[in-house]
Amino acid sequence: MTSHVLVTEGLTSLNESSAAQTSATPFDDIDAVVATYEQRIFRFMLVSLRDRDAAQSLTQDTFLRAWISRASFRGDCAIFTWLMRIAINLLRDHTRTDRFRFWKRASANAVDVSDVAQHLPLSESSLESRLIASEQMTLIWDSVAQLSSRQRDIFLLRFVEDLCLSEIAEITHLPISTVKSHLYRALTTIRARHTDQKIKEAK
Repeated sequence: MTSHVLVTEGLTSLNESSAAQTSATPFDDIDAVVATYEQRIFRFMLVSLRDRDAAQSLTQDTFLRAWISRASFRGDCAIFTWLMRIAINLLRDHTRTDRFRFWKRASANAVDVSDVAQHLPLSESSLESRLIASEQMTLIWDSVAQLSSRQRDIFLLRFVEDLCLSEIAEITHLPISTVKSHLYRALTTIRARHTDQKIKEAK
């Protein structure tokens, strides 16, 4: 991916003197932060948007915003948690724009579901399991598209990023009980659609 170069070039082009005006934070070494977390942020954006260009752009914006606001990072949460908060806020701003309709617009550069599957953390799965997962992706993705933005974020954080409920609660600023409720509703919607599809196939 070339986004790492784009991110770092964009950051270094900013006024370097501003770094001396803020307290030292892990984000001062932005190259190290990007190298460590870029793939995970990009993966979340890609499975959320299914648009590679938009995912790369928002990934770059995430690290740019993190660097600009690095003085506000207090170290009271993990770096990835802080980055994911920024990423989710950017994602929501993006999906609120009039020119964007989540998963419903016809786009020449829209990513195919099978391509998205390649970015999911299934490297230890058998080839058969990966093929089955790919075949299920279209149905699951169509179901995820019907979820509310909150349910969708929580579902992806749990099952794509494999975060625990407490980590999701920290990222979303929601009580764990609320996270559980949204996740339960998301799973109920997806399972119901999956069951309906199985019934149709059996007829």
